[in-house]
Amino acid sequence: MNKQGVLMRIDNEIKLDYKDVLIRPKRSILKSRSQVSLSRTYTFRNSQQSWTGVPIMAANMDGVGTFGIAKALSTHSMFTCVVKHHGPDEWIRTKSLNIDSWNPEFIAVSVGTNLDDWQVSKGIIKALKLKWVCIDIANGYSEHFVDFVRMVRTDLPKINIIAGNVVTADMTQELILAGADVVKVGIGPGSVCTTRIQTGVGYPQLSAVIECADAAHGLGGHIIADGGCTCPGDVAKAFGAGADFVMLGGMLAGHDEGGGTVIEKDGQKKIQFYGMSSDTAMNKHSGGVANYRSSEGRTVEISYKGSVHETIRDLLGGLRSTCTYVGAPTLKQLSKCTTFIRCTQQFNSVFVNNK
Repeated sequence: MNKQGVLMRIDNEIKLDYKDVLIRPKRSILKSRSQVSLSRTYTFRNSQQSWTGVPIMAANMDGVGTFGIAKALSTHSMFTCVVKHHGPDEWIRTKSLNIDSWNPEFIAVSVGTNLDDWQVSKGIIKALKLKWVCIDIANGYSEHFVDFVRMVRTDLPKINIIAGNVVTADMTQELILAGADVVKVGIGPGSVCTTRIQTGVGYPQLSAVIECADAAHGLGGHIIADGGCTCPGDVAKAFGAGADFVMLGGMLAGHDEGGGTVIEKDGQKKIQFYGMSSDTAMNKHSGGVANYRSSEGRTVEISYKGSVHETIRDLLGGLRSTCTYVGAPTLKQLSKCTTFIRCTQQFNSVFVNNK
């Protein structure tokens, strides 16, 4: 019983993750994957701006949300939330060096809720005529966060605002009503996130996406399924569950365009990858872990993957194949054609670790 005299409660409704389901195939008139269109066009509730592209995003993480990844993904009409820790000079220099390929439709500046940082980010947005801002904190449930989103909407009425992270319908709607255009959904599903271990807090990602998408769409808003995807099939499940965008971290890590140092270990090439609430990230960007908190991320060494373009082709090919299996000629129609079936095993794992 808490201070208000209200008992804790247990929600017995079954909640599911990507690994708990498969998509049931259906009769299809599509002859080829080449017939499938993955492009979407959205008009956002609060900014009233329109966007067209392939709605897959690189997460604002070191090694993923980089200018190199942004340049590569933009050639596929895909989106990047650039990691927070780039100053105005670096943004301006990057634009000047890539003026022929620079497209503000596919890149967002990221910011937390520090007012001084927001003034810097606002200056970058105005100087470079950016169209997107990603207001990103781990816990999107604070009143302070909602107030910050409302302030950003007042400051820049026409900017497209991404805000998160949350995992429930009520908070999704509150952020949209406060001014967010796209709500980031996911607490703890990421491969290098340890929030669920450190705090016991979270929500199975598939169910979170289904519930938050329903809540957002009822208000004319949109959501991003952020975290938990380990393969192209998971990305397809996120879209099938109603996600408007899917954000990827680990799947886009380990590539040339993400930077990082390639090291040789046991005859294999590796690159370091870490969560943005890990010891590694906080030591790099914040001078260490503050004495009132703990690390909520892990640091790992992942296989070097070469060019990100190969990974993108594999990802988009898998997504097109999903659409042909369920008879969806466009990505927009995938959720309407999706029936999830619960399962105990997704695939045969006999040779998964075979070298």
